[in-house]
Amino acid sequence: MRILMLLRAMELSVGELAQVLGQSQPRVSRHVKILIDAGLAERRKEGSWVFLSLGPRRRIEPLFQLVDRWGELDGDDPWTAADAARLTAVRADRAAAAERYFAGQAADWDALRSLHVAESEVEAAIGRALAGKPIGRLVDVGTGTGRMLELFGPAAEQALGIDRSPEMLRLARAKLAEAGLDADLRQGDMYALPLAADSADTVIIHQVLHYAQNPAAAVAEAARLLGPGGRLIIVDFAPHEREELRSADAHIRLGFADEAILKYFEEAGLAGRVVEHLEGGELTVTLWLGEQPEQRLKVVA
Repeated sequence: MRILMLLRAMELSVGELAQVLGQSQPRVSRHVKILIDAGLAERRKEGSWVFLSLGPRRRIEPLFQLVDRWGELDGDDPWTAADAARLTAVRADRAAAAERYFAGQAADWDALRSLHVAESEVEAAIGRALAGKPIGRLVDVGTGTGRMLELFGPAAEQALGIDRSPEMLRLARAKLAEAGLDADLRQGDMYALPLAADSADTVIIHQVLHYAQNPAAAVAEAARLLGPGGRLIIVDFAPHEREELRSADAHIRLGFADEAILKYFEEAGLAGRVVEHLEGGELTVTLWLGEQPEQRLKVVA
């Protein structure tokens, strides 16, 4: 039950679960196997790491309804509180590693992206994906140095870039000012974007999702911003085995399968599709597009 409550908060590796629970990895692995066999947890291998997440929602939700009810009757469980505190430390370790990387590499960020695949090809593909429909209110999540705003901001009604790194935002402000572009830049977290629902027509997540601890939550939060007919475009790597990117460049995910992104879209209420696979360099870049229905269904009480 402690493992399930931790996975409810975020995907975790077996090693991270062992760290939070204060148990050996073999012991944690035995419990994880029981949960997987019961369909309550799912296992995903990425290179030498194994990540765990909750099983299908239809199976998990009734269980958590029961657990939440127990909590209302019996009060907070001390083990759950202690595990949550240690989980905060795991989050902090991950975030600190990413922040150190961003702070040290901010000035070279655009160049580093270009090492993986020709950025000009990616930018052209994004332009093709967004063609044929007004960009409207544009939000760039994880804007970095503001390249997406530089490219698509001029055609937008309004353009906003969000990034959690102050160093990146300083670079973006300087770069966009030099280009004569008027864009709003804000510091914020991809899991709690500082914007209201229905405040965007186009949201871009460009080469950011592989840094996400919880990609599904990041996609759901981006989808929350979309008004009727709004579009979310995700640009990231296809699955790969370049393990060194995890240690050297702070990548948490070694790419994404089409099925994984389309599942994130579906859970966020978006109609998703694969736009294009760009093979070039040592890694393949994929573009996925999720669209909000033009008319949302109203829930009748």
